[in-house]
Amino acid sequence: MKVLIALFFSLLVLSGCGHKDDDAPIPGSHAAVAEAEVRVIADGWVAELPYELPKPGSYSLPVINTAGGGGVLGVDGEALELDDLLGDKIVLLTFIYSSCTDLNGCPLATAVFYKIKERFKDNPKLADKIRLISVSFDPEHDSPEVMRLYGAGFEGGEPEWVFLTTASEEKLLPITSSYGQMMIKQYDNEGNYTGAMAHVLRAFLIDKSKKIRQEYSVSFLHDQLVSTDIKTLLIEDGIIDKDATL
Repeated sequence: MKVLIALFFSLLVLSGCGHKDDDAPIPGSHAAVAEAEVRVIADGWVAELPYELPKPGSYSLPVINTAGGGGVLGVDGEALELDDLLGDKIVLLTFIYSSCTDLNGCPLATAVFYKIKERFKDNPKLADKIRLISVSFDPEHDSPEVMRLYGAGFEGGEPEWVFLTTASEEKLLPITSSYGQMMIKQYDNEGNYTGAMAHVLRAFLIDKSKKIRQEYSVSFLHDQLVSTDIKTLLIEDGIIDKDATL
């Protein structure tokens, strides 16, 4: 867990750094190979997108589907209904598992959520209208205590960030199915579960009517893009003025 968190923050620092052309590593050197490996990471790790985004409120986000609910557990083990965490705020929801080591998977989702929290935290008018939710799809390993440790340091302040798990796979599957979130356990040659899961990273932007208004894949999960969509929904709700400087 500590290794993953350290790696997460290292990549956040790296995403905001660059080098001048005259500092470029020598082709074929270890530095060049390392840089090439870094470049395969998703755009969400990069500080700035290479293209200009539309102004918030200048476009619409059509309804995609109704957000699903189901029984979940909070970090203190309390039984909750996911549906009760929807409807009062704009929600950004994703599915993760704490031992995921795919940089363009769960660590990316957590990094982008963290950067979104940082973007809004100094604007209380907007921050308390947003909720971030990370739901584990590995209830066998991710107990409420594990999720509490995973979210330590992220959950305080606004926007609120909620970390959830479920009591069993039986409780989990109706939730993941309602969002179309697929995951497949990985087994070794002897048929033993390795603890790893194959999955497709997805995040969902949910409005106050509990409707999914945007889905983000690994290619589009970037804090600038998601924040622009969140502001578009806040404009739609009349929280901020369309012509305001954001």
